[in-house]
Amino acid sequence: MTRALSTPPVIPAGTLAAASQPVLPAAGGLLLRPWDTADAPVFLAAYQDSGIRRWHTRRPASENQVREWFDGYRRDWAQEKAGHWAVTRDDGDVLGRIALRGMDFDDGIAECAYWVLPAARGAGVASRALTALSSWALDETGFHRLELDHSTRNEASCRVAAKSGFVLEGTRRSAAVHGDGRHDMHLHARIRGDEQRA
Repeated sequence: MTRALSTPPVIPAGTLAAASQPVLPAAGGLLLRPWDTADAPVFLAAYQDSGIRRWHTRRPASENQVREWFDGYRRDWAQEKAGHWAVTRDDGDVLGRIALRGMDFDDGIAECAYWVLPAARGAGVASRALTALSSWALDETGFHRLELDHSTRNEASCRVAAKSGFVLEGTRRSAAVHGDGRHDMHLHARIRGDEQRA
């Protein structure tokens, strides 16, 4: 259903779908690149980690399902719904995942999400990836506002958000279901023009 707007969209339709999903460089020799079929084993293994499982209730059950997810990621890009990237080193080793979801071109808003593999935690991988993705989305693509939320119990994610220039705006009470029940969620946002901290 098409919305009748009295204002023009912040980002014109077709802006992203007109080109291939980009590979984005990040500080410290990181790259954000689209997921490849060969990444299915490491992606599936990531969801066996207790830290990732604690905060992510949607999990793939097999490599075939991961490949189906990757197909969906490509459709998301073509339909301008979302972008999904593997966070890698220059040598191609996957360190984590980052995504820009819920793209609203009319209002210029999208939501960020990420995880990092256990071996790469504590090295600033998530904050460097989030900073790079945010700069591309806000400064190059034309989004005005990026949001992210996380459980109030996920202190590491809160630090990543703050380090990447996402301001804590408040708490959404009982807003998400995790494996151990309902959690309050912190809402962070970064707006075009906000000072970049990472």
